[in-house]
This record gives sequence, C-alpha cells and structure tokens, in this order.
Amino acid sequence: MADPSFDVVSKVERQEVDNAVNQAGKELTTRFDFRGVDAKVTWVGEDGIAIQAETEERCLAAIEVLKEKLIKRGISLKAFEIGEPQLSGKIYKVTGKVIEGIASDKAKEIAKVIRDEAPKGVQAQIQGDQLRVTGKKKDHLQDVIALLKSKDFGIALQFTNYR
Repeated sequence: MADPSFDVVSKVERQEVDNAVNQAGKELTTRFDFRGVDAKVTWVGEDGIAIQAETEERCLAAIEVLKEKLIKRGISLKAFEIGEPQLSGKIYKVTGKVIEGIASDKAKEIAKVIRDEAPKGVQAQIQGDQLRVTGKKKDHLQDVIALLKSKDFGIALQFTNYR
C-alpha cells in the first residue's frame, strides 16, 4: 500500500472571486459615498481586476470594498495583489491580480521548511505549481500541515488530496 500523502496548493475559487467582483461593483453603484464619482470594478483579461474612480480617495475606498467582499467569500488576501492608484487623464486607475499556483522559489522554501522541521520520514516533492508531501504515518502529515499553517510564506496555501 502507498504511503499517506497530501498536496500543498495555492488555488482560488474563480467563481467566488467573480462573485466578489460583482458584489463590489454593485455596492459601488448603490453606496451613498460613491454617488457621482463614477467608481467601477471590472475584470481585465484572465486574472486581472481593474478599479477606477474620479478621486484617489474613492479609488482606495473601492479597493477596500473589494477586499471586504473577497474576505466574506473566503478568499485570502494573500491571493490578491494590487498596486497604487495612478492618475490616467481625469480618472484614477489601479489594477490587481489574482495569484494562483506556488512559484518555484516559494515551493523550494516550503520544501526546505518541511525537510528541516518536519518529523523524520516526511518528504516533499515539487510537482509543477504544487507540492506533494508523503510520509510513513498520517500523524506526521498532520504535524506537517500544522507546521505549514503556523508559518507565513506570503501566499495562500490549501491542503488537498489527503490520503
């Protein structure tokens, strides 16, 4: 029988992000403090989100509205990256990005933490944009999950395919 294993991934439920963007857009059209400032939240391309407003303060407030909606939908803000509002003509614009997958440098960092601090007999393999962690005992794998949850790698981590 194969050793117990699980995968460490960084994925975002696309439909939940879409719902958060739509809810934020709807709130910007109905909220009193956004009346007359032409604030919008829209998708740009495959994984980009554009926010625009007539003033920098309203643009920053629109970003906060979007972040609130993402949190309510259970999406970690570590999976969302956004810049600073820039003046473009008469409108302030900013684009954000939904981050998915574990970059190779982060994967190496996570694998090193597992190698150094996890119980003996636990190994981590990098497989594309995810890690496969295997061990002799399920208890050791649960210890690794607790270890990874206690560390901050700067990205949102999920643990899937626990067998």
